[in-house]
Amino acid sequence: MKRRLLLALFTVVIAASSVTAAWAQTDSLYKRLGGYDAIAAVSDDFIGRLATDPQLKRFFVGLSTDSQKRLRGHVVDFLCVATGGPCTYLGRDMKTSHTGLHITEEDWQATVKDLNATFDKFKVPDRERNDVLTAVSGLKGDIVGR
Repeated sequence: MKRRLLLALFTVVIAASSVTAAWAQTDSLYKRLGGYDAIAAVSDDFIGRLATDPQLKRFFVGLSTDSQKRLRGHVVDFLCVATGGPCTYLGRDMKTSHTGLHITEEDWQATVKDLNATFDKFKVPDRERNDVLTAVSGLKGDIVGR
């Protein structure tokens, strides 16, 4: 009886180890996107699209060079952290950052369109694209209508 119990426990431990090893081998979204340099390049293109989009460019009017750099750094760090990367995001939370901007549903849709255009440019695979869009869509309530 003890021998069967030990064999059963051993089997469970081996199975659990196999599952843990499989999870450990799954790359983070950060790695699947190509790491920091890829996220920075995508962020640069995306911010450029937002700043020139007729629907959204009003949010970028009057930003000093320093403010533009700070915004870029926050976007890169935020996306790095949100995708499981090693960065530290030191910016404000999304609700605080977007309060008073009066971002509309139309603004949100234009932003998603610009993000998808950036993904197209960099040939981001569907799985990674959907993972990023899912993560970002969870922030919508903290951004739209504030």
